[in-house]
Amino acid sequence: MRTILISFFLLRLLSAQSIAAADLAAGKVLVASRDLSDPNFARTVVLLVHYGEEGVLGLILNRQTEAPISRVFRELKDVRKDPVYEGGPVERTVVLALLRSKTKPDETERVLPDVSLISKQALLEKTIAAGTEPNKLRVYLGYAGWTAKQLEMEVGVGAWLIFKGDAGMVFDPDPDSLWSRLMRRSEQRIASR
Repeated sequence: MRTILISFFLLRLLSAQSIAAADLAAGKVLVASRDLSDPNFARTVVLLVHYGEEGVLGLILNRQTEAPISRVFRELKDVRKDPVYEGGPVERTVVLALLRSKTKPDETERVLPDVSLISKQALLEKTIAAGTEPNKLRVYLGYAGWTAKQLEMEVGVGAWLIFKGDAGMVFDPDPDSLWSRLMRRSEQRIASR
């Protein structure tokens, strides 16, 4: 049994960037393991946008909805047809956004070298009204939240694989297949060893 568990964790380590809780940080991407059965997180890819002792906040990257941004921001004159994403199961009325930009706009929090978190509604409305292209702006309702110890424990029991985040992953043009592609790539790395 011990050999099976060691092999299981070795395979996970080889396939992901890490399975070590010490590697958790803002800008990392969590990929739900095949065994994660929680319906809130099964088959999800989550970008950690904030990580600290006071809490961890993430956004689910691969749960695109049918609702357009214009339904969330009805007061905007620009009718945006690009979709809103389900950011997570916590506070589903909270609206957050990720912006792809080489420069960090004021009042944003840098998550990756070219991705910032917008958490202020006025700034988000201004960014949308400015006509920011859909491939540079993603809007999320709700977020995923943990205490640092809770997430470390989940990683420790094998619920999540940890990958280095990048803007290409965050703004993937086919978010619905992102989880399966990351899992397939991870498993192919194992097979090629």
